[in-house]
Amino acid sequence: MDSIIQYFESIDPILGALYASLFTWILTASGAALVFLFKGMNRALLDGMLGFTGGVMVAASFWSLLAPGIEMSPGEGFVKVIPAAVGFALGALFIFGLDKVLPHLHINFKESEKEGVKSPWHRTTLLVLAIALHNIPEGLAVGVLFGGVAAGIPEASIGGAVALALGIGIQNFPEGLAVSMPLRRQGVSKFKSFWYGQMSAIVEPIFAVIGAVAVTFFIPILPYALAFAAGAMIFVVVEEVVPETQRDKYTDIATLGFIGGFIVMMTLDVALG
Repeated sequence: MDSIIQYFESIDPILGALYASLFTWILTASGAALVFLFKGMNRALLDGMLGFTGGVMVAASFWSLLAPGIEMSPGEGFVKVIPAAVGFALGALFIFGLDKVLPHLHINFKESEKEGVKSPWHRTTLLVLAIALHNIPEGLAVGVLFGGVAAGIPEASIGGAVALALGIGIQNFPEGLAVSMPLRRQGVSKFKSFWYGQMSAIVEPIFAVIGAVAVTFFIPILPYALAFAAGAMIFVVVEEVVPETQRDKYTDIATLGFIGGFIVMMTLDVALG
């Protein structure tokens, strides 16, 4: 792991944001590729993996984004927390707006429960868009941290950025499988199921680069940007991920998965950041 951190320290941080987010996309594709090996997936396993995803996102929101954002904010008391509060609210509102506009369908939901504006798009497309919505704040989070490194902010470290990318990549693996396997069960071919599964994470490198470049050019927005990514991720967890795990009888497994994901991400951030 030390050699990986040293490598990222030796390259341009914006390029590092691209490489790190490509890593998270590759792990999504790896998870989606399991559709070539297995015909189906146990619902309990799916709910457990989705719970794990939620735990990673919540832990990353605090340990990797909110805490350093508050630490680097100027002032004391209420003044010090204003950038985090404002950024957090804006991030949640950003995803809220996308959620209301972008047509999508959650993994465990019926087609009659699709969200966003009315659209004739096929169920397959709507499922992929739902996971893509999950991945936008994840890409932003990685990019913003690397952008902070590029800007020379002491609280933004390469180790912390790498830890965040690693944690998101780990939870992206089951996400890829969570897209491809339900599609396969619906009769979609193995290749198309894999293709749609990996495409759900293609937004991560795009938004990672956008986040890194934005922070590099507008250094004062970094505390806001970190909190923005955190607010976006928390909104996704509460509005999207958790409800998806509560549709069947495996809620306890999903909850334990959530706890496990939180512990993994917290450990990575504290140990490497």
